[in-house]
Amino acid sequence: QVQLVESGGGLVQPGGSLRLSCAASGLTFSAYVMNWYRQAPGKERELVAVITNIGGRTSYADSVKGRFTISRDSARNTVYLQMNSLKPEDTAMYYCNAQHGIYSKYDYWGQGTQVTVSS
Repeated sequence: QVQLVESGGGLVQPGGSLRLSCAASGLTFSAYVMNWYRQAPGKERELVAVITNIGGRTSYADSVKGRFTISRDSARNTVYLQMNSLKPEDTAMYYCNAQHGIYSKYDYWGQGTQVTVSS
């Protein structure tokens, strides 16, 4: 079955960096657009970053542009989110999402990894 396993979250001071990883299995990685979402307590889930399966095009939420970078490694079936210059408002549970590039009904989620930015 399809599994998305996130890792790399933790506690970091403001201005620090973290790299999240999401290892995918049970799917054809090259067929999926990969996304990172986040959800803070009491807030709606927010799309943070997207990387397409064809061409590797990326897009970002305005709140993270210039600070976060999404990338994918097809050899490892893994997507990454490099987060720099972290702010307290980046504190949230971060989720990896895989959505088929053609058949959107094939949509999978990881269990999430907590990121806390605090001094």
